[in-house]
This record gives sequence, C-alpha cells and structure tokens, in this order.
Amino acid sequence: MQLKILTSNSTRTVLDALIPLYEKTSGNTVSIAADSAKGMVAKIKAGESGDAVILGTGAVKELAEAGFVVPASRRAFARAVVGVGVAKGTPHPDIHSVDALRKSLLAAKSIAHTLHGASGMYIPTLLGKLGIAAEMKAKTVNRPGGYIGTVVVAGEAELALQQIPELLAVPGLEVVGPLPAEVQKTLETSAGLFAASKHSAAAQAMLDFFRKPEHTALFISKGLEQVTG
Repeated sequence: MQLKILTSNSTRTVLDALIPLYEKTSGNTVSIAADSAKGMVAKIKAGESGDAVILGTGAVKELAEAGFVVPASRRAFARAVVGVGVAKGTPHPDIHSVDALRKSLLAAKSIAHTLHGASGMYIPTLLGKLGIAAEMKAKTVNRPGGYIGTVVVAGEAELALQQIPELLAVPGLEVVGPLPAEVQKTLETSAGLFAASKHSAAAQAMLDFFRKPEHTALFISKGLEQVTG
C-alpha cells in the first residue's frame, strides 16, 4: 500500500528518518510532499491531497474546519523553537540574552529568514520586540520558503534565523543555539487524516507508529520535541 504525507519543512527531516522504520515494519511505502507552512496550506486548498497531513497546529485546525482533515483525527505531533545558524567555521555570535541577541543582530552584515515558513513569519515580530526592525530592514535577505540556511552557506547572508530542525538540515551550517526564552517562539505541529484518504486506517496506524515513545531520541536528534500526549 502506498501512503502519502503532506507536511512542512520543519518536520521533513524527522519523517525522512521515521518512514524507513515504518515501512520495514508495515510493508507499506510512504511518499512525502513538503513545502513552507503557508505554501502547503495553499496547495491543499487548491486540491492537493494525501492520506495524512503534518503541519502547524493552527493550520491543521483550519484545514479540519474547512473539511479537508477529519477533525477527530487531529493530534499534536512535535514542538520546535527558533534558533540562529552560521556557516561552518565562522564565529558564533553571542545570543545568550535578549540584549546580546540585539547587539549581535545589529552587528551582523546581514540576516536571512523565510517569508512563508512558520518561524520566518515570526522574525519581523521578533525584530519589532527587539526594537531594531528599521535598522535590520536593509540587511535582511528573504526567500519564500525552504531551508534558509542554504543562503548563509552560499555566502549570501551572515546569520540564518529559522526553526532549529530546519537549520540542522543544512550541510555546512552550524546551529549557534535557540533564541533567548524572553523572545522565543515555540511552534507546535499536529498530525491528522485527510477526509479524502482511501487508506485512513493504515494512515492512522502510521501516525500511531510515529508517536511511539521509543522514537523520542530520534526527534531530539532532529531538533524537535516529540509530543505523545
């Protein structure tokens, strides 16, 4: 049986690790389609479908209310926080406190974040909280979605700001650490079943497999906190 998951970039890497384990035990095969959170919601509303969806909790709720996802199937999947990344071998800025983060961002030649990813949409709010939105405008590099760390590795920006699992996914990028707690943004993803799925029982079994506590360490290795409750 072939199953399909629609997801966002923040959970792509942990799914890439979980799926082979599930395929080995179930005999089923699984394909993934991933995009920015905003981009994937738009695709689903335009008609793209599958068997399971794993997106931001708010997005899955929205899709359930619109009839695309079975409401009773919604379950929390994982949590992630926003961090800072730099090219491998370059100095790590001080981000241990709000003041240190502010000074490091102002001192940076350029920063990069996405426009449509969950964390990318938070960065303008972060810069506003820090009181440096105007100063950072001219030295901010944007991409619609994807792993923004690739921009830093390519030398097009000095600092990458994105969810830590997305930073970890980029070869040649080093994670400096998470944002200070006072300005941190915790982003939760949820899983659900598509109302149009013809394999809902198998898709539910797959999601149950992903939620097993034995996979907690795998989630952590990908920069995520597994949610099993």
